[in-house]
Amino acid sequence: MAQEFESFRVYKETLALTQKVFELLNHQHLKNEFEFSNQMKRAVLSISNNIAEGSEYNNNAQFVRFLKYAKGSCAEVRNMLNICNEIYHINTEDLKEHCREISVQLSKFIDYLKNNDNKRSK
Repeated sequence: MAQEFESFRVYKETLALTQKVFELLNHQHLKNEFEFSNQMKRAVLSISNNIAEGSEYNNNAQFVRFLKYAKGSCAEVRNMLNICNEIYHINTEDLKEHCREISVQLSKFIDYLKNNDNKRSK
């Protein structure tokens, strides 16, 4: 039986990042930036959502596709953290580093899946 997505280390890391991003969005400079905040929430939620959705497919190629989407969403979050830093003068270095770590984990997971059996059992 294949692992449930909740057991993946990278998934757990994305939940921790999501919590931190939601906390950041309570910052006084961002409280009234509704569109920016909503986009950032959607982007950070997309990371874990794509891991979860992709894990339900029964072959690695499909899962890899969703992990790549998660990686793209991770880059989007990192970009928005850069904007927080540049425009709102909020230090987001720790969060950006967390995004980089997740991106590396996703890359390693993608490489692992590409180099293993195409079909996964559920």
